[in-house]
Amino acid sequence: MKMMNVLIVLLLALAGVCAEGKNRNVTLRGSYENSLLQFKGKKSGRVAFMGGSITQMNGYRPMVAAGLKKLFPETEFDFINAGISSTCSTTGAFRLRSQILEKGRVDLFFIEFAVNDDQDAGHTFRECTRGMEGIIRQARREQPKMDIVVTYFVNPGMLKDLQEGKMPIPMAAHEEVLKKYEISTIFLAREVADRITAGTLTWQKFGGTHPGPVGNAIAAEMIDSLLKSAWSKPTLQAPKDHPLPGAVIDPGSYYNGAFLSPEKSANTEWKWQVPEWKEIAGGFRSTFAGMRLLCADQPERETRVQFKGKALGAYVLAGPDAGIIEVSIDGGQWKKGDLYHRHSRGLHYPRTVIFAADLEPGDHTAHLRLAKDSNPASRGSAARILQFTVN
Repeated sequence: MKMMNVLIVLLLALAGVCAEGKNRNVTLRGSYENSLLQFKGKKSGRVAFMGGSITQMNGYRPMVAAGLKKLFPETEFDFINAGISSTCSTTGAFRLRSQILEKGRVDLFFIEFAVNDDQDAGHTFRECTRGMEGIIRQARREQPKMDIVVTYFVNPGMLKDLQEGKMPIPMAAHEEVLKKYEISTIFLAREVADRITAGTLTWQKFGGTHPGPVGNAIAAEMIDSLLKSAWSKPTLQAPKDHPLPGAVIDPGSYYNGAFLSPEKSANTEWKWQVPEWKEIAGGFRSTFAGMRLLCADQPERETRVQFKGKALGAYVLAGPDAGIIEVSIDGGQWKKGDLYHRHSRGLHYPRTVIFAADLEPGDHTAHLRLAKDSNPASRGSAARILQFTVN
């Protein structure tokens, strides 16, 4: 069976294209004429990119931006880089509003989270769905004319799965969302698997999990191919709302996700401050320089937060001394949320920890305290919260 799967992949890779001559790894869904009307007719455009380090770095993002500027030389573009290393689609759903939607009208939105949902968050199918549907549904509800493209990048584990004919969990979950909401897919991961199997590319030449120039160029070329195809035969005279499905895939998806500033919590025993990073062990990324965090490092110190919604979590920097937070919602049982991550050993690692989900909608009060115990790998019991996350 394994040999048969490999043979099927090889045959598809050798073919390279489907019967109609289209790349099977570039899937066009829905319309992209709204962005075309804006770029070509209005001579202005706002393009946003959201993802992890693959988006944040000097990679496919600036290549796509350069391609758009070349295609529309008279258009004034505003490009938003909302890539934050290590973050997954769950964090994306909560930071979407403040980091993209509140910037104004977005005409074209690029998303990548498959790799981080896998190797950073280790998400289950359900969490991959809740994060991606949270982003897509919220974006389409708030800005129904926004055109969206999702790209699947790849790591070694995902590559192995694809070469064996298996679909990695994040991609399978994300595809379910994208099909329902008619969002196009750039299946870069499978394109890489196909080319490696066919012998026209190597993993080293591609550049690895964080692609090099060759790998990023392949991604940019696939996106260029998708958009040119979508824009080849325009029919709309005016922008049109994209359809928004009435039913959600998962009622617990984070489509009402947003940040809630810890400054608003009753933090009498916790400190709202910029940590003295030079005095705290562990690497620190400049992305978070100068930011105030809600901090505590003494067990049983308590704080309180009032929120409205069905879920509560925290977007934290979890370093070598990251502790465990105990949370009680509306006077209920105390439950633990471990902040420490395997990458916390040498880095103040950005991640979102969900404390409670699937609550009854409405107003809630949460009490939080540091637990007496901590992860065996941790050197302390600290909590440093960038934002509370509510849905």
